[in-house]
Amino acid sequence: MDMARSEVRKLAADDYTGTKHLEHASQQARARNYQDFLIVDVDAHHYESESYKEVFEYIENPVIRRQAVESAKRGGRASMLGGTIGYQDIGGRITRHELRLFLGLHPQVEVEVAMCRAYNRWLCERILAVEPRIISMLYLPFNDPDAAYKTVKDFADKKGVVGFMVTSPRYKPVHDNAYVKTYALLEEIGKPIAFHAAYNWHDQSLSLTNRFISVHALGFMWFNMVHMTNWVINGLPERFPKLKVMWIESGITWAYCLMQRLDHSYMMRTSDCPSLKRRPSEYMREMYYSSQPMEKPRDRSILEATFKMINAETQLMWSSDYPHWDFDLPSVIYDLPFLSETGRRNILGGTAAKVFGLDSKPVKKIP
Repeated sequence: MDMARSEVRKLAADDYTGTKHLEHASQQARARNYQDFLIVDVDAHHYESESYKEVFEYIENPVIRRQAVESAKRGGRASMLGGTIGYQDIGGRITRHELRLFLGLHPQVEVEVAMCRAYNRWLCERILAVEPRIISMLYLPFNDPDAAYKTVKDFADKKGVVGFMVTSPRYKPVHDNAYVKTYALLEEIGKPIAFHAAYNWHDQSLSLTNRFISVHALGFMWFNMVHMTNWVINGLPERFPKLKVMWIESGITWAYCLMQRLDHSYMMRTSDCPSLKRRPSEYMREMYYSSQPMEKPRDRSILEATFKMINAETQLMWSSDYPHWDFDLPSVIYDLPFLSETGRRNILGGTAAKVFGLDSKPVKKIP
């Protein structure tokens, strides 16, 4: 379920790997006087392979549970769980683990649903119930609309659950009426839906690339751009005006580009968008974005313009993407000279507190 879990965590929370990275982050925090900041990481990852033995106990279907246990022993491509090659480990310089899961692309929808429910139950009972520093958006089995709706119904009131998330590499249109009841329920209970970017090297277009850097650069934007376009052009913001929508791990330049492109096309073909009352960019500016991986152009004025376009001071949330190889520390936001003090505090934690209903006070000072 790699890239399928957005665990929102306080910066001070420890992890089982990369201790030195966290030590460096703490040193940086002290140097920048973060002590009175609320810092919320809206995209940190758990290596689920470390917990398979526990997670498999929660699979409700006994046949799938047995298959999962047996196939995990084989690993890699022999596994029913869908292992992938570890291109993100940078030749061992940053640790990755084998048997990553891309459940959204699993050929058996029933396996996606079974693993989704098992992981969500494990996460709620073993982690969220006992660790107040960790809250989470739970995985939605989007390939089964009824199962997605049931997931929200069954888990929305669990301790530490602050929203629900769809992994973006998948081939179901977000505007399909089958999902309307799920969107309506999320709007009613006031919890956001997020689309977490990733890549699918087997995608017909992305399969033309021959380097991981290529599919990584394009894939993490591509799927969110497609879903965003369908979301806006088909009028979902008008149908669900109070639903909080979030886009994770695509960086931010894609949104700026797409705003301009959709506005340009919309002004020439408004008849294609009968449900829209405003330009596409106006709806997009009311959505939420995570910062990572935040592009860093040499000309800082370009980044400043991008922040302005997406209303970053109220709509952007800092994320580390830890422990992935391209993770960002809070300094990528704190050090930007064009941000106001309020904007800096909002991006690093204040906006997340509002969206997820968190206590707006820092948990503790960094020693």
